[in-house]
Order: sequence, then C-alpha cells, then structure tokens
Amino acid sequence: MTTSKPTETGSGFDAGVHGVVRPTNATGGTLRLVRTDDFDSLDPGNTYYAYTWNFLRLIGRTLVTFDTAPGKAGQRLVPDLAESLGESSDGGRTWTYRLREGLVYEDGSPVTSGDIKYAIARSNYGTDVLGVGPTYFRQLLGTEYGGPWREPDTDGPVTLETPDDRTLVFRLREPFAGMDLLATMPSTTPVPRRLDTGAGYATGPVATGPYRVASYTRGKLAVLEPNPYWDKATDPVRYQRASRIEVLLGVEPHEVDRMLISGEAHIDMAGFGVQPLAQERILADPELRANADNPLTGFTWIYCLSSNIAPFDNVHCRRAVQFATDKLAMQEAYGGSVGGDIATTILPPTIDGYEPFDRYPVGDDGTGDLEAARAELALAGMPDGFKTKIAARKDRLKEYRAAEALAAGLARVGIEAEVLDFPSGDYFEVYGGSPSYLAEHGIGIIMFGWGADFPDGYGFLPQIVDGRAIKERGNQNMGELDDPEINDLLDQGATCSDPVERARIWQRIDRLTMEHAVIVPYLYPRSLLYRHPDARNVFVTGSFGMYDYAALGAAGAED
Repeated sequence: MTTSKPTETGSGFDAGVHGVVRPTNATGGTLRLVRTDDFDSLDPGNTYYAYTWNFLRLIGRTLVTFDTAPGKAGQRLVPDLAESLGESSDGGRTWTYRLREGLVYEDGSPVTSGDIKYAIARSNYGTDVLGVGPTYFRQLLGTEYGGPWREPDTDGPVTLETPDDRTLVFRLREPFAGMDLLATMPSTTPVPRRLDTGAGYATGPVATGPYRVASYTRGKLAVLEPNPYWDKATDPVRYQRASRIEVLLGVEPHEVDRMLISGEAHIDMAGFGVQPLAQERILADPELRANADNPLTGFTWIYCLSSNIAPFDNVHCRRAVQFATDKLAMQEAYGGSVGGDIATTILPPTIDGYEPFDRYPVGDDGTGDLEAARAELALAGMPDGFKTKIAARKDRLKEYRAAEALAAGLARVGIEAEVLDFPSGDYFEVYGGSPSYLAEHGIGIIMFGWGADFPDGYGFLPQIVDGRAIKERGNQNMGELDDPEINDLLDQGATCSDPVERARIWQRIDRLTMEHAVIVPYLYPRSLLYRHPDARNVFVTGSFGMYDYAALGAAGAED
C-alpha cells in the first residue's frame, strides 16, 4: 500500500506538538506500545479512557472522526463511516447520516446502518451488561427502550431509524447543536448483533478499521494484525503502516520508561508521560530531550468529594478540603511545572468556555490556606478535623503520589485521609465509579483526571456534573452532584448554536459547580511524552492531547 507522505515541520523537543516527526510513506515493521495496566475495555461500547478511545481508532471506525493531523487541526471533524457530516433538520431535532458504499467487517461481510443502531442501543441502553461508557444518545433520543438484553425482540430505540441499510436518522427530544461531535464516539462503531457476546465482546471486537485483534490476553499482551478487508479508499484518516502492533500490558511504571528509552517499546500508550526519575534524566540529556514532547493534555486533574458520604454531606467539610489542599505538592508529584500548571477551574484552558477564576485560593505559593480551612471546619462543627479515605490508582504512580501529597496537606488541619490503591483497568467499573462501593468502604475522596469526550464544554461537563448521569457503576459524577440549575444550563448549552453564548453557559456551570465544592481541580496537566526514534509519523493530536495512534508507523518498514 502506498500513501501520501506527511509533511515534516521540525525535529527535536516539542517537534511532535507542532508537526510530524519522522514522516514516511513506508509500510511494514512492528510497532510496540506499552502500558502499566490494561485497557478499561476494547469493547467500543464499554470504554471511557481517552487512550483506549484513541487506540480503538485502529480497530473500529465511527460515523464521524477527527482528522489525522497535528495540534488544533486534529480537532477538525471529518466524515468516517458516513459520506458527509450530519444533515440537520427540524430545527436541530433530526439528524441524518448516510453510510459510504463498500464498508465491510474483517470477515468481508457488509456493514449496515442497523449495525450502528445496534451498537448505540447496546452501549447507551444496555447498562445492565455494559456500564462504563457515556450515555449521551440515551439522554438525547429520549425513549423508554430497555436495551438489547432486556428487550431482545425489540429493534432498538424507536427514535433511531434505519430506513435502509445505509441511512440512520436520529430523532431527538430537543434540538442538539453538537451531533457531529457525538458521532465521533466509539459507541457509533458498528457491532454485528450476530457476533455480539455481551461482556465478552471486549476480548475480540469485530474490526472495521485497518487492524483486527489477532490475540488478547488481559493484563499481558494484545496483538493487532492488518485487517485484509480494510480499504484505504473508503477511509479518509487511517493508515495501515505497521505490519504488526504489539501492546505489552501490566508493566511496572519505571520499567515502562526504561523500555521506551532502550527501544524495547516505542510509545507509552497511556499518554500521561514518563515518571519523575525518567523525566529528570530526559530533560538533562540533550539527545533524549530531542525525542520528547511536553503538550497540555486537555485534561484537568481533579478529585471528587462524595456529597453522599459523611462528612462530605456537609458543604463546609468539602470547602475545608478545598482550602487545605497543597496544590504545589501535588504538582511536584507530577514533576513540577513540566507536569502541568496549577488548576483553579474545572474546565481546562484548551476548551472553549474556559474562564480563569479561583473560588478557593490556596495562597500565592499554592500550598493551601489553612486558616480558611479551619474556619470551614468550625462552621461544619468539626474544629478538630475528621477521618476519611482516598481512592487512587497505584499503577498511575504520579496520581498515587499526588494522593499522598493531598493526605499530607489535609493532615495539617486535622483531616486524616488514608490513601487506598486500586488498579486502573476496572477503577470506574468496580471501585471509584461505584457509589455503593465507595459508601460501603467510607471512601469520600476519589482521584482521577477528566478530559473532554469531544472538544466542547458539552463534551467535558455533563458526565461529571449532571445529576441525570449518575450511574450504579462506571459513574463519573463521583461528587453525586444533582443541581437543577446546572442540569438546566447543560440542556441550554446543548441546544445553543451561538458559540459565544455557549461559552458563557459553560463558564456559569464551572462557577456553580465550584460553589458546591464537590470537585477539586488541582492541575492542568502537561505530559512529558517520549517517542523512541524508531517510531514513525509521530505527532500530538489536539483531539486527544496525546500521540495519534491511527497515524503511527515503525522502523523496519520498506517503501
């Protein structure tokens, strides 16, 4: 296969932020990725980790996708399975997509509009079996459909129509201006009902992209091989550059860094950057530094305070924690300024609608306002503090160290917080994203990071602040916030087509949420990404804030 050669715009430190590093039109070679834990799920309807969404673009295609291009250009919407972007009618309540001709699965069988309808039905309504992914479509389609496993004889939500094998018509409850953004999500990846194995589908999703799953041993190794039925002529953004892709899973964090520098692996799939020791080494060595990039990721590192778990059912206890947080120490856990900028808002600077403000100042040095924290504890009737627990993912070493720094900061005002460690693979499914688990174990503080499902305030805010998004598992509204005013503003933002007014709505939600004090933003992260010189076509995409996996190649290829 021959493809057009990308344009190289530079080399050295941060070259992957601004252009394509080591471009080539060659094919072949083995691309080796590495990860400390595992995918949350390779089922496109049951995933919520950004790196998994990025990786799944190699296996599955969606109605719409983001362009394969560096930086802001990587946020540009392009039709994928669809022939064009969505056609809107009825004042934004009806959206129609028509599929390209000639789309097939890895076995050569045709992709139909009914397969995409089924995929949306299982991911958005089948939460009895799949509980992790976002459910925007369920909210917008507004039907009482119970899902494919509860209603196996029903042909999905009635408000999603398939008049023929190439047409999908979404009939929404209310106008929605961002439908094409939703159409980029993995849940629009077609799933043939005849091959769906429910929870077991994650071990081998059926491919429509350039690669198919050759083997997958959870926690150890995933191997992709070229999909022989993939046709570049129907795919505007993907490539089949490597002849094999290996993902080594469950590797200790420092071992990941060693493998990258030695060349045993090319890219860390998580996209969070190297650990502090490797960071120091890379920045001090000009040769290694030339293979590194330091982009803003588009995330905000936050932790949530569950408003339904004592003593955080008292807003003054939550505000005490806000003021007592040593954000400087938490920043240091990520490597200082190279690891990110201290955060004061939920929305990150990369999202339209971001407006800088600071509801809970922690001092000019960022170490906390202890007097303000003690005043809030007095208002809560707990002047001597209280005890709680913190959930964090130890395989994400920087997050775990940030949790330890948080605990040390809170101890200064008498708040004793025990740090518990959990695996990241099923963190949202079983532990941090399960309100019942948190309540049963008295875990009031939950560490995680949040990025936009798509680059818009509606893609960032609803899952973490909308009361209607609270779920029994796979929950991301961990503060269990349910404010009617915020919910109403989210609905207004969804229907607003004026970008200026839309941005104002997101700003208002940010401020209202901070009043509730259920979310504590502490860092706008930057990742120090290391790309081994044997990796090809490497660049940071603005859609994910990490390297674009759909574009990568590896040394060893031949023209």
